[in-house]
Amino acid sequence: MKNLLHILEGRLEALPVRMAVQLPAGQRLGARNAAVTLRFRDRMALLALASGEIGNVGAAIVEGKVALEGSMRELMAAAAGLLTGNPAQEPSHMWWRRVLARARSMAVHTLQNDARHVQFHYDLSDDFYALWLDPRRVYSCAYFCDPGMTLARAQEAKLDLICRKLRLQPGERFLDIGAGWGALLLWAAEHYGVDATGITLSRNQHAHVQQRIAERGLTELVRIELRDYRELQVQEPFDKVASVGMFEHVGRAKMNAYFATVRNLLRRGGLLLNHGITAGGVDNAQLGAGMGDFIEQYIFPGGELLHASAVLHDMAQAGLEMVDTENLRPHYARTLWAWSDALEAVLEPARQVLLAQVGPERADKALRAYRLYLAGSALGFERGWMALHQILAVRPDGNMGSGTMTGAQSVYPFTRDYMYTTKDRTPCSTNSSPDPRPI
Repeated sequence: MKNLLHILEGRLEALPVRMAVQLPAGQRLGARNAAVTLRFRDRMALLALASGEIGNVGAAIVEGKVALEGSMRELMAAAAGLLTGNPAQEPSHMWWRRVLARARSMAVHTLQNDARHVQFHYDLSDDFYALWLDPRRVYSCAYFCDPGMTLARAQEAKLDLICRKLRLQPGERFLDIGAGWGALLLWAAEHYGVDATGITLSRNQHAHVQQRIAERGLTELVRIELRDYRELQVQEPFDKVASVGMFEHVGRAKMNAYFATVRNLLRRGGLLLNHGITAGGVDNAQLGAGMGDFIEQYIFPGGELLHASAVLHDMAQAGLEMVDTENLRPHYARTLWAWSDALEAVLEPARQVLLAQVGPERADKALRAYRLYLAGSALGFERGWMALHQILAVRPDGNMGSGTMTGAQSVYPFTRDYMYTTKDRTPCSTNSSPDPRPI
């Protein structure tokens, strides 16, 4: 125990923020006027702190074995200083972990399990998410193309960027896989005149989107189905497909089949925009230092991340040609900090909402878990442990004469300027009113 305390004292002194630790017996280590204090009721959590297993310390906080005092931003600065290595870099001799992870991925990602995993996270409480998301409830990386943008405007900019990248045209059939609370579906229909179909596994989101479609008089243009992507049957393929923040739930072992299914849902010559979180490390099955285990247990059961190179490999194997890739990693860090700050500002209302919907035990654990998840994820994107890629791909039609250039074999023009400028809008315009209606 003395050696452990000596190690802890040394590590606390080296941190970039003033941090203190209170031991189970009441002894205090670290700075007197600490910005962050952790009060331990469990000796094993102390060992995790000393060894840099910050994900396990987070789990102890969620379970009430460690009490936290201080801001999430200061806690994350301390957490980064406590790490003993890069959590995105798995040692090469751990190849057997990747084999086991793939086997587990194959077993875990069934239709029933995936539905249960999605509902565990997204059906926690609509009212809870509404407290800290933007008015449109866009639960994915925003696009801060203007540094002065609010989160709400940056989310609109992201929605419009996706629509422009897909070159959406009036009357086209558009599919949104994992449609969330419907922001992209409604934006695409209202601003680009497409016939939009969304699918989700979340019962709460499905009901919410149905209500918004009716309220906005879009029943002829927009529909939402409570359905797994593997069960979607269509008479004719879609012109354009988007998948935003969804393929993280697919699983490494099922990624080939996922892109093959998406390819079959897309017409020849059509465009796919896959927007999702990717791994910062090339080979790691999940983040180290206990962080991957924390996310699996409390936030996204069954979630798995792939490096962008692996995503491109699986896309290509499925017959999809990547034509543009953009990394929005710092944008997601800023998005997550905005969510974290918003949640921190309404902790008691958030607790009351959760109490009313899931009961006291789960409410308190969920609130602690989300506080750590949002701030910890912001730290991860800042540090490059994770990334956010928008990958635009085509399903080649095999016709050398189609498209704007010989061999294009698609509607993609093989220039990028159309994504950022239009005849009547500036690159960062969103065609939005200053005070968007909540949807």
